[in-house]
Amino acid sequence: MKKKNLIGLILCALVFFGGFLFKGSLNLYFNLASLMIVAGGTATAALLSFQIDRLIIVFRVVRASYGSRQKSEEEIVDILINLAIKSRGAGILSLQKDEHETSILFLRRGLGCLVDKYDPRQIRDILNTEMYFFKLRREDSERVLRTIADFCPAFGIVGSVAGLIPMLAGIDDTAIILQTVPLALTSILYGLIFAYFFFLPFAANLRERTNQELLLQKIIMEGILAIESEVNPTVLKTKLLSFLTPSSRKADLVPLARIRERFHIKDEEPQGPAVF
Repeated sequence: MKKKNLIGLILCALVFFGGFLFKGSLNLYFNLASLMIVAGGTATAALLSFQIDRLIIVFRVVRASYGSRQKSEEEIVDILINLAIKSRGAGILSLQKDEHETSILFLRRGLGCLVDKYDPRQIRDILNTEMYFFKLRREDSERVLRTIADFCPAFGIVGSVAGLIPMLAGIDDTAIILQTVPLALTSILYGLIFAYFFFLPFAANLRERTNQELLLQKIIMEGILAIESEVNPTVLKTKLLSFLTPSSRKADLVPLARIRERFHIKDEEPQGPAVF
């Protein structure tokens, strides 16, 4: 997670939990029975719905999405430009060393196809297939998280009902009411917090991360195919910069003076004051 995101997360979380302390004590919102009902019920439903191996994979994907730093588009473009320069200078086989050095698996796969001298259509087909199934796997993990998020409020209602039943049974006993009302209310609170504070944000972050990685893979695929066809590195850079936002490639824009000179465009003469 980026430093700015982490700082913002901590500040917003402090504001959120500070709201619970504004008019009372934090102990009022802690109920072990409610926590056990919501957490245990959600975990049971998840285990009944999905295989344990699938849940472990989802946990690892979520942990990696927050714990590992993702390369930016600018870094990927620079890597591809350097590879293109090296390829033109020493040949495609000189990229074999880079196949094992880079940490990007998709780039390594593309470099492997180059080293093995695959046909450009085969390279595009292989990398497109890789991207397609990568997207399917990530969408499956996102679906698991959203399904678990749907379980949480439901078991919050279960905990609420579990608190209302003994309360109604002991309607004439004030002590029983005081014991069961916190269970009924905090269960719904826990269910909503688990769903909307954790699992749904996890799923949204996973989707954003997936879209970003698919964009990087698209850039890599176009760069790999350009390197295979021995495109001039300057032309390759111009092509790959189209994937970046205008703010990221502002320094590479051609000045207007050069455009006027190339197309023989004269500056417009200033118009005189209007006459009425």
